[in-house]
Amino acid sequence: MLPNTGRLAGCTVFITGASRGIGKAIALKAAKDGANIVIAAKTAQPHPKLLGTIYTAAEERIDILVNNASAISLTNTLDTPTKRLDLMMNVNTRGTYLASKACIPYLKKSKVAHILNISPPLNLNPVWFKQHCAYTIAKYGMSMYVLGMAEEFKGEIAVNALWPKTAIHTAAMDMLGGPGIESQCRKVDIIADAAYSIFQKPKSFTGNFVIDENILKEEGIENFDVYAIKPGHPLQPDFFLDEYPEAVSKKVESTGAVPEFKEEKLQLQPKPRSGAVEETFRIVKDSLSDDVVKATQAIYLFELSGEDGGTWFLDLKSKGGNVGYGEPSDQADVVMSMTTDDFVKMFSGKLKPTMAFMSGKLKIKGNMALAIKLEKLMNQMNARL
Repeated sequence: MLPNTGRLAGCTVFITGASRGIGKAIALKAAKDGANIVIAAKTAQPHPKLLGTIYTAAEERIDILVNNASAISLTNTLDTPTKRLDLMMNVNTRGTYLASKACIPYLKKSKVAHILNISPPLNLNPVWFKQHCAYTIAKYGMSMYVLGMAEEFKGEIAVNALWPKTAIHTAAMDMLGGPGIESQCRKVDIIADAAYSIFQKPKSFTGNFVIDENILKEEGIENFDVYAIKPGHPLQPDFFLDEYPEAVSKKVESTGAVPEFKEEKLQLQPKPRSGAVEETFRIVKDSLSDDVVKATQAIYLFELSGEDGGTWFLDLKSKGGNVGYGEPSDQADVVMSMTTDDFVKMFSGKLKPTMAFMSGKLKIKGNMALAIKLEKLMNQMNARL
């Protein structure tokens, strides 16, 4: 990990969304240098280890602003409620702008003067828009401020963006990825170290979209296993980078190599296509129990295209649970659309649901929280499929 140098001693760092996760990690890293930390989060109560709240920010001399606060909803256009859209736009886009505007007069007086937005490179590949257009636009708004403000305040304030190369283990990732996702993630420490590296650079270092691993390699870091939740385990690529599963797999396999994110279970021999979906549902049905139904309480509808496809359902609300071909007796809570091949791969552990969703192989309508619950059941099926 990147050692502290003490260069931030006496600096005041204002961080939005610092009550946990990435924001908190950046705050603690800077605090070790002796920096004064001011946090802005949902609560106005002081953090026991981090001094200051949103109300004390105006009393401090601000040297660094970190726009980390963010809201996320990975839902398509028709399934994104207006309130959720407003939340994402208000927190991500509007919040970043207003926090920056409020801090800029103080930053102009600072010898350090950094604004760092935790936002991705502006990748216009349609794959990052089609499944969650509203979230992408709200997040890209933060990145566009980097372009604009870096030019507007060139020579006065360094304005940059920072984004992880792989998934980072946070509460949000647990919600999105479901059980077991942490083994495919890195710790928040890698973002904290990357941010710390940026803070030590001169004001001329501006307008950059920095990837955590890249800047740490420039710092001389070679062993990235120290940042892994489970060292040696394949890591999941993060959103908005073109190293998403389908593209990377094709690119790397064309050279005869094995992509780092591939699951170890890919060594299993593929099942014949004929009847594979029916066999999958048979095994699922044999594994159902009242405990599984009680823990899930959802009805899933699968719209499968290709051989052996059609409409199937998984009822985890009725006593004992049920599966079958056609429509369920009650309305489905979640509708999942994909090919039959990808469906079998997903239930057998060869294709992670999060990766399938990110790459566009899986489309989801309905309750996302209940969709995530299904992954736990899939993990139980893996050994039998």
